[in-house]
Amino acid sequence: MWGYSIDYWGIVDYCCNTKNLYTMKKMIIDQAHSEIGFKVKHLMISTVKGNIGTFSGGVDEDGTVNVSMNLNSINTGNLDRDNHLKSADFFNVEEYPVMTFNGGMTEDMTSVVGEITIKGVTKQITLDVDYNGTSVDPWGNTKHGWEMTGSINRSDFGLTWNAPLETGGVLVSEEVKLNIDLQMMEVVEEMETMSAE
Repeated sequence: MWGYSIDYWGIVDYCCNTKNLYTMKKMIIDQAHSEIGFKVKHLMISTVKGNIGTFSGGVDEDGTVNVSMNLNSINTGNLDRDNHLKSADFFNVEEYPVMTFNGGMTEDMTSVVGEITIKGVTKQITLDVDYNGTSVDPWGNTKHGWEMTGSINRSDFGLTWNAPLETGGVLVSEEVKLNIDLQMMEVVEEMETMSAE
């Protein structure tokens, strides 16, 4: 299931201290060591990649996943293209600056099912999940690594701009592939107390 030899229940015991997913420890995304990436076909022959640079969220004890993404931080390595993506032709960030995902991890921890909201439109999606293990950083923080993949049809969210090609097809593919690498940090009581103050 994981692509390599790993003790499944060992993972769940560590994350949850039990074999019940719904007592998972609360975790927050470490943005500095995470990436929310995407890629689309261009001219039907090549791939353009990008990412969203500013985001926050995490996992609650009941397995609920919540992520908020600032679309003003979208980056494809080309300023003109980034500005076009932020315009009304695509995300219209002046009116819809934030993209959100709210969902939950399945009991076998192989996928996340939830609702993604883009440009005021909400659709259900499923992301495939690989758990990469856990480690403790030099400052004593317990971290967990996750990789998630999936795809959406951008037209479902009103991102319909395109241009036909003389050779057939369109300039930009409808399918947007998602590649997400998340490092999450367990939240300890002291951190929750400081956040509340």
